[in-house]
Amino acid sequence: MKQTTNSILMIRPVAFRMNEQTAVNNYYQKVLDGLLPATVNAKAQQEFDAFVEKLRAVGVDVTVVDDTLNPDTPDSIFPNNWISFHENGDVALYPMFAENRREERREEILDMLEDKGFVINNIVDYTSAEEDGFFLEGTGSLLLDRANSKAYCALSPRADEELFIEFCEDFDYAPVIFEAYQTVDGERKLIYHTNVMMCLGETFAVICSDCIDDKKERKMVLDNLKENGKEIVLITEAQVNNFAGNMLEVRGANDKRYLVMSTSAYQSLTPKQIAQLEKHAEILSSSLDTIEACGGGSARCMMAEIFLPKN
Repeated sequence: MKQTTNSILMIRPVAFRMNEQTAVNNYYQKVLDGLLPATVNAKAQQEFDAFVEKLRAVGVDVTVVDDTLNPDTPDSIFPNNWISFHENGDVALYPMFAENRREERREEILDMLEDKGFVINNIVDYTSAEEDGFFLEGTGSLLLDRANSKAYCALSPRADEELFIEFCEDFDYAPVIFEAYQTVDGERKLIYHTNVMMCLGETFAVICSDCIDDKKERKMVLDNLKENGKEIVLITEAQVNNFAGNMLEVRGANDKRYLVMSTSAYQSLTPKQIAQLEKHAEILSSSLDTIEACGGGSARCMMAEIFLPKN
């Protein structure tokens, strides 16, 4: 199984704004005072377009789908939370915490991918768990070490343990389960998505181990990464707040490896960390300030990796 792909799905926003329904447990979101919603969306579109251009310029195959005004989906720019694509032709659909994010799941997106020659054999649908109040938000909640058949998950209101184990059984992954925290107004609170504090590359892992308060859990997670030969690049909580955990390794032209992140993530890294990462992949960064501030998500969240077979 490949760990990285050349094909990415991205959703271009039409009504991007701070989503009041997700702000209850995404402590990275901020209100940008004095900016009209139309201005916020226009800025987000500019950042999105520049980001897509940078990815395409290095040979990443980006499928861009325009969001629709109806229904109202302010977070549609983060598709990796509701869908994941797998090498055997399976597509997983995930239960979402915020009601207005459930509307992001659009069947025609699958049709578009099939029109592009991607093969979809089977849909594994976990969305009925929403009715019972259980959630698992795609590759935001799940970090997949595809090559080693391991899945990492920081439990939170958006990542239910039983659902996670069910996913692992269905897709044949060994579960690595832990809790990750951040300090909010002096209190330790669960981090909403695993991919905010951790990134898995082919030969490396970026992780804020300080977020894992339980020492046994921390050791267990790091041992799992080392066992699979990953070079571990440790980041701080301050760097997590700059979205340095929210990176994704992709493949460009001639199978070249790129580590994609936001400008704020890149600027928060130390020269030593950059040198560590550049041994594994070329860094590609793009400014996502508006998207990060209002959406509380960054580069990784914007890219849904496509591992589907092609015709």
